[in-house]
Amino acid sequence: MSAEAGRPKLKSCLDCQKSIESVYTGGRVAVDRDERRLFAACGEDIAVLDLATGDKLAELKGDTEIVTAFAVKPDGAHLVSASRSLQVSVWSLQSFAVERSFKAHDAPIIAIDIDATSTLVATGSADNTVKVWDIDRGYCTHNFKGHGGLVTAVRFHPQRDRLSLVTASDDGMVRVWDLKQRKCTAVLESHVSIVRSIDFTHDDGGKYMVTAGRDSVINVWDWGRKALVRTIPVYESVEAAGLLQDRAAASFGPQHTRVVFSGGERGAIRLWDMDTGEELFAQAKELNAKHTFVDVIYLPHSQQLVAATSDQNLLFYDAVDRLARTRQIVGFNEEIIDLAYVGNAHTHIAVATNTEQLRVYDTHNLSCELGYGHKDTILALAAHSSGAILATGSKDNTVRVWAIDMDAPPTRRIVCIAVAVGHTKAVGAVALAHGTDVLLMATGSEDRTVKMWDLSPLRAAFEDPAGAALAAEGSGPTKLQTLYTFQAHDRDINSVCIAPDNRIFATASQDKTAKIWDVATGKQLACLQGHRRGVWSAAFSPADRVIATASGDRTIKLWSLSDHACLKTLEGHTNSVLRVEFLSGGTQLASTGSDGLVKLWTIKDTECVLTLDSHENKVWALAKRPDEAFIATGGADSTIRIWKDTTQQEIERLHGEEARTLEQQQALDNFLLVKDYRNAITLALSLDQPHRLLTMLQDAMAAPGRSGDGEAGSGSEEDARAILGSTAIDEVIGTLSPEHLERLLGYVRSWNTNGRFARVAQAALHCVLTQYTSQAILALPSAKALIAAIHPYSERHFGRLDDLLTKSFIVDYTLHAMDALGIDDSA
Repeated sequence: MSAEAGRPKLKSCLDCQKSIESVYTGGRVAVDRDERRLFAACGEDIAVLDLATGDKLAELKGDTEIVTAFAVKPDGAHLVSASRSLQVSVWSLQSFAVERSFKAHDAPIIAIDIDATSTLVATGSADNTVKVWDIDRGYCTHNFKGHGGLVTAVRFHPQRDRLSLVTASDDGMVRVWDLKQRKCTAVLESHVSIVRSIDFTHDDGGKYMVTAGRDSVINVWDWGRKALVRTIPVYESVEAAGLLQDRAAASFGPQHTRVVFSGGERGAIRLWDMDTGEELFAQAKELNAKHTFVDVIYLPHSQQLVAATSDQNLLFYDAVDRLARTRQIVGFNEEIIDLAYVGNAHTHIAVATNTEQLRVYDTHNLSCELGYGHKDTILALAAHSSGAILATGSKDNTVRVWAIDMDAPPTRRIVCIAVAVGHTKAVGAVALAHGTDVLLMATGSEDRTVKMWDLSPLRAAFEDPAGAALAAEGSGPTKLQTLYTFQAHDRDINSVCIAPDNRIFATASQDKTAKIWDVATGKQLACLQGHRRGVWSAAFSPADRVIATASGDRTIKLWSLSDHACLKTLEGHTNSVLRVEFLSGGTQLASTGSDGLVKLWTIKDTECVLTLDSHENKVWALAKRPDEAFIATGGADSTIRIWKDTTQQEIERLHGEEARTLEQQQALDNFLLVKDYRNAITLALSLDQPHRLLTMLQDAMAAPGRSGDGEAGSGSEEDARAILGSTAIDEVIGTLSPEHLERLLGYVRSWNTNGRFARVAQAALHCVLTQYTSQAILALPSAKALIAAIHPYSERHFGRLDDLLTKSFIVDYTLHAMDALGIDDSA
């Protein structure tokens, strides 16, 4: 009993629990009035996100052209979007379907705004015109011309009774339009470049207006006089600017009643006193961060600022707490290169993409933290079993070691505590020793060398990651030293892994080989030859002296570490096998490939027990949680799938179904015993048991009350006249549900192919045709095909089946069927 309990349970079912997909690919973003949903452009679509969790709620599918602008009605009922196809679409935010679509301009729309009443929408276009539309009725109310360039910003005045619209263009001109008089009432000339933002003060009915643009200034205007009050030089190209409300402004002192925020090329939000032009606060940019801000929106209820970055991230800042970052959503991951589970309870996934940022996702709410340090793309990840230490290899030729503490304040969740410098080319493989007795790190590079690094100076970090992170903030990362370096292969090294006992390690290379090395000395112990293409991945078994290798030749090979012979070869992928990992105590393997497949193998019989086809491109990354409850995969389709092991639940479900089936079988026997035909036939159809139903009908038709030639026997007179031997059976057949009726006709088609069962088949068809209308039969999805297959006579003699199922056809056909069956038609 104890041996059975200790045996690892084989996996056979993995269900995708969560997906991390692209939700933002650049441009403006929007939030509805109650701040529950965030809308972000994602290529030709618009993603609808839950603002609290970051989960994708829906996707507004576009018209295959890139979305250029959109806005949400203040009442939250609709979203209006425009794309490069020149179409404007009005979306219902209840059904997420297009309610109306029309062509608005002769060139793409660049800016959209909706008035406070949710009635009018203004569109500014590259054709130099501005149009105003009645959203619900779908017609143009105003067509304004006068701008000498692309219209880059539009904004309704917040006061409903003023009916004023402000627009700006790339020539720096700001125009004010009166919707009642249908004309331009003012031209404001001060900007000398593209104007990107227009906003109004909140507490005084829009007495002042703020405009900002790429000429590196913020202008403050007196709305009543249409005069320039102040120019604030910001010394950066501004993409977004607006005004904070009283509570956020007061956090910088009671004397600051009007505070303007701005964001642009510096990639940091800055705050300004509108009345004095004084800079109140400027964010410190993240180390090595290269992004700029393309949009910043203000959420007045939650007092947050949401900044959209040029590298497709959404950063959330507390407007009251000196712009402290509260969370971030990664909008676009590009190609997923590697994954690793990290965190105290392994609830987070570290991700390497085609960027220099280290990304760490919370698997519960999909929020993400970014770690800055590398200067080029991260290529490889290796997590320590504790989940608190992570190593990354990069195209900048360095390796960094990070302390991961996701419960710490945002600035100390991902801290670089050590740097390894020495490789002359990109580092594409990294591995950490297991446990804390041996503190080593092995790295492999495009320079074809392997380096073994001494991590003993980081012992305190393995014991107290939070303390090490705090120390690194003050003194900087530790410089690691190598124990030895040697050239390992003739071509690029793709993978490095260390055995569970920390005595040997393996490397896999594009030179078609994998090699085994001694950890202590770096001496080569074996060269595993047999693959016909480069070897992409290698993994040691946690239980046996076995190593697995995955290759571009579409195979996985298992090798003995005792005599280095190839033990087994697993074939099934249709393209290169890119990653391999042992599961279930070494009794199973998981693999991913260039064919977009994830496969689960049982080693004992070398069979693939599960294939997951959820990715649309190469699956580069594969990571398992230490308890193997979850497996994560990621690939070139920019998607991360998190798979949950549901084998036990599936076994329990199958056992439950089996038990229910046995109970229903017993119930069916009981119904037949007491001749409860209604329940017996319904249950036989539900259980999909055509043979039991056939036997039941044969027995009824062969009962003593009926003779073989259809004449009445010793039974009741009513049963003698019944088509299927019993009036009860005829009544049941006449009251079947559409699903059961279609299933019965399918049985009849099968029975009719066998001469022994043809009589029952024709009688059952006769019973159906005499009790159902032609409309009821034709409503069945496969009715025509079923009836035509049951008896060729119908199509050959009567033509099209949809014209056949009429009263006259049914009478003629049933008389023909009765004649064939030897039934007296006088009855």
